[in-house]
Amino acid sequence: MLKLFKKSKEKIPKSEIITEPKEPKTPPVSKCGKPLLLDNSRWERRLHKELMSLIKEPPPGVTVDTESVQQNLSEWKINIKGFEGTLYEGEDFQLLFKFNNKYPFDSPEVTFIGNNIPVHPHVYSNGHICLSILTEDWSPALSVQSVCLSIASMLSSCREKKRPPDNTLYVKTCNKNPKKTKWWYHDDSV
Repeated sequence: MLKLFKKSKEKIPKSEIITEPKEPKTPPVSKCGKPLLLDNSRWERRLHKELMSLIKEPPPGVTVDTESVQQNLSEWKINIKGFEGTLYEGEDFQLLFKFNNKYPFDSPEVTFIGNNIPVHPHVYSNGHICLSILTEDWSPALSVQSVCLSIASMLSSCREKKRPPDNTLYVKTCNKNPKKTKWWYHDDSV
């Protein structure tokens, strides 16, 4: 049919254009290979449940910036206070959590924001955090609360305020999204 129209130099009517059928998109799968059922209402319900829990029973030194959450459920600002008796005692930090519709099967993007990024061997000056549960060790069983506790614990156990050795190079060359970084976890002592 296509050859007939080429010979006669007529335009092919749009209704007669034959196209290849599009291949269906493959649905996302979990780490174990099972298909993920992505239902916007499910991830939103999970976020709402975690938010209510975090507001009602926050871990010590953790508060939710409720104004930011009211504007956008998929981006939370969380305030963390440095614990008493640590290098960060009395300091205030702010985390930004960004969620996508694959949450909790996909980890949130978590970064420090604001004027006071903690000086820590696992925190880069752009706010990116080198913490395994934010990438390869993430599990849907984890929550915003458990991430906050891990970050607070990481800060509390620090013995010396210093930036990671590769901070300057990393900040100049990294992706804006820290989840796209292939982290090398080599130091559990801080």
